[in-house]
Amino acid sequence: MIVQKFGGTSVGGAAPIRRLAEIVARALPRRPVVVVSAVGGVTNELFRLGAQALAKTDWKAAHAALAARHRTILTELALDPALLDPLLDELAGLLRGIELIGEATPRTQDQLASFGERLSVRIVAAHLAKTGLPARAFDAWDAGLVTDSRFGGARPLPEAPARIRAALEGFQGVPVITGYVAKDAHGHVTTLGRGGSDWSAAIFGAALGAEEIQIWTDVDGVMTADPRIVPHAKQREKLSFAEAAELAFFGAKVLHPATMVPAIEKDIPIRVLNSFRPEVPGTTVVARLLAHERGVKSIASKHGIAVVNVVAAPMLLQFGFLERVADVFARHEVVVDVIATSEVSLALTTEPNARLEPVVAELAAFSAVTVLRDMALVSVVGEELSDSQRVQATVLGTLAELGVKVEMLSYGATRNNLSVVLPEARLKETVSALHERLFGR
Repeated sequence: MIVQKFGGTSVGGAAPIRRLAEIVARALPRRPVVVVSAVGGVTNELFRLGAQALAKTDWKAAHAALAARHRTILTELALDPALLDPLLDELAGLLRGIELIGEATPRTQDQLASFGERLSVRIVAAHLAKTGLPARAFDAWDAGLVTDSRFGGARPLPEAPARIRAALEGFQGVPVITGYVAKDAHGHVTTLGRGGSDWSAAIFGAALGAEEIQIWTDVDGVMTADPRIVPHAKQREKLSFAEAAELAFFGAKVLHPATMVPAIEKDIPIRVLNSFRPEVPGTTVVARLLAHERGVKSIASKHGIAVVNVVAAPMLLQFGFLERVADVFARHEVVVDVIATSEVSLALTTEPNARLEPVVAELAAFSAVTVLRDMALVSVVGEELSDSQRVQATVLGTLAELGVKVEMLSYGATRNNLSVVLPEARLKETVSALHERLFGR
């Protein structure tokens, strides 16, 4: 059995869905379980609809446009144009409630966001059935996925794998399951966080003992750099879980960071494939690499990050200083990417959309705090970093040649990544130069 997850671009219209059906049909001997995202851009549109309803502006026109987009796909696939009417009516009812109450709680936001996948899964399942495949649409909660009540970033409960097996046991067709969404133990809709459809696929794969988890997207696999920065970036054939996790965490958009966890626990290979070019073998992510497969694999990058510099009050032996700082970030749920420390100071990076104001206000009570904006993070990833000094020397030498001012430098404990923080304005030239030195033109 395999799990095949299809992203937003892979279900973004009639033509991509037809390709999806061909891919699933070819995999039928391997008993595919299909996980789908919302049609590309729909999740953002749903949040905009919620904001319009909250502001009591005209959300009905936007709702009609969203409905028309999905009905167009149904019509082009020769499916019943009324197939989604019950869900679209339910969505309109939720928006009316937001408008009347004038409030949108995190729980409401999760319920709102769930409609993208719920609409998409019904289109895909109906088309698969029309082509002769024995497919059925499942909302994730009907397929056994139960989470905690952390709306916007829910985590599966320990009993979820057993529930998934029980829910799908005996089903002989192709289950087509919503990614990204679930329900908590109280029956409230939850979401796994943006990009969580990959994680959904891994959760189902681990629970069902899949031989492989396939992530179908719109790129050929994991590349040596972001092709938007380096147009001649090369595809990587194989990565270790450790390398893929580092790349996901440090900005590569192909895999969601949390995807790795269930796969690592069950030692299930993950393959990243292009639904627009299914003949390309893609990139396989495995637990362990052979000796000749170790090397530098890719340059990941993030832009728009912030650097927070924290210096303790002017006295030595600040016992517990690091613990106090970490506690502040944890309580405000601000994720830290890279950290560099000394006894009485530390510098760390956070995501572009992190709400730092309350964090800075609390830190200022016992330290001096400065925040640098418009910074970028560049990370060179590969198991070769733990084996030789060649890569470190190349990276530092290239930065010196370019005259780039480095704000932070981190050599991770896994020795699989070397990360530097630099001004965002120098990001593209730095990545391009590093790519040429490490991988050639």
